[in-house]
Amino acid sequence: MLVGYARTSTTEQGAGLEAQRRDLKASGCEELFEEQVSSVQRREELEKALKFVRKGDTLVVTKLDRLARSVPDLVKIMERLEGKGASLRILAMNLDTNTPTGRLLLNLVGSVAQFEREVMLERQREGIAKAKEEGKYKGRAMTARAKSDDVLSLHKAGKGASEIADQLGIGRASVYRILNDMKDQWQ
Repeated sequence: MLVGYARTSTTEQGAGLEAQRRDLKASGCEELFEEQVSSVQRREELEKALKFVRKGDTLVVTKLDRLARSVPDLVKIMERLEGKGASLRILAMNLDTNTPTGRLLLNLVGSVAQFEREVMLERQREGIAKAKEEGKYKGRAMTARAKSDDVLSLHKAGKGASEIADQLGIGRASVYRILNDMKDQWQ
């Protein structure tokens, strides 16, 4: 059986998910698992797909980056598939791990993809450092901590953490963190 897996990082990428769905169905996938979640988060539908595949099945994805976030992640997924007697097919590369050549190419391509990502992140860090030197990059604006005085005054007025969080538009954990950091000021 051909089992398809489609993923986009955000819900705004609906067209990308639809294109993957179309390509997976056109390739003959009888069962589809799909989700809209970043690859660094828990991918529940991928887990379901990996549990679903049986001996002789093939997990099909449109592109490698829709499946794995790194070479170690790819290796873990491949070990699970191989442990079940299943294989992987990547449509955009015409790659199938049913063959020794397909397995070799998958390892090469996965290594190149990880290398490209690491180079991109290095360039990003360099760009941020340069922008900071030039005073053009300030970093992410403080959110909850910028409201510390408001949290403290509302707490002194007898408001509870949930009420403070709702009123200021911050998380309840942030309220507790601020109060804990400033406890000597409000006791």
